[in-house]
Amino acid sequence: MAQRKSLNVNGKAVTVDIDDPDMPLLYALRDNLALHEPRFGCGLAQCGACTVHIDGKAVRSCVTPLSSLAARQKVVTLEGLGSPQKLHPVQKAFIEEQAAQCGYCINGMIMESAAFLARNKKPTEAQVKEALAKNLCRCGTHARIVKAVLRAANS
Repeated sequence: MAQRKSLNVNGKAVTVDIDDPDMPLLYALRDNLALHEPRFGCGLAQCGACTVHIDGKAVRSCVTPLSSLAARQKVVTLEGLGSPQKLHPVQKAFIEEQAAQCGYCINGMIMESAAFLARNKKPTEAQVKEALAKNLCRCGTHARIVKAVLRAANS
């Protein structure tokens, strides 16, 4: 039997109809709310493609059951991080450094980087690499991604 679940996504109160309260947040975001930046990658929280922020913390949405979320918690996807008119500093830096290539990892890299920079305003290159180590990049733009994060930290 379908249930209704209230969420706060990208600053808006939304309600989704779900058949399974343990359905992953990723499915609700993509299928119910038509948000396509969190990507399905591995489904095991190992690649980072599905990363979103929940109350400012980077979380893998593919293994986050809807039942674990309260309506007051703030879910932010890449679509809600910035806007075309006012990019988040990390988004701007990724564009300036041409850090996106195939696009597979970019959602996770940007979301993880934004959460990391909120905690660490002036990281070293080694700290950036450590923070992003659990995000997989298939096309090898690691050097540009690290440069983008360091640029965002200095903006």
